[in-house]
Amino acid sequence: MEIVVLVLVVIGLIVIGGWALGLVFSLIWWVLIGTLIGALGRMIIPEHRRPGLMATVLSGIAGSLLGGVIANALDVGSILQFGIAVLAAAGLILTFASGRGARTA
Repeated sequence: MEIVVLVLVVIGLIVIGGWALGLVFSLIWWVLIGTLIGALGRMIIPEHRRPGLMATVLSGIAGSLLGGVIANALDVGSILQFGIAVLAAAGLILTFASGRGARTA
């Protein structure tokens, strides 16, 4: 009986560990893609209106998530989804730039 409980505990820990590892890789992927989308969105914004790096990355992550939601709602392809995400990130970067965190040139 103790062996069965031990085996179930080990299986449960493996499942939880796999889930946690998958979550970590998903978060890393979101940060990488968000950074790319934020950088592309930042290229659209004029130089004097650009916020710092952290605001750009956070805008990119939020823009990619928002673009994905909008694209899924509109049922468009992945290329349009990417474009919508870049435009959403650019809009969020402009929002951050109009706040106190914007750099002045």
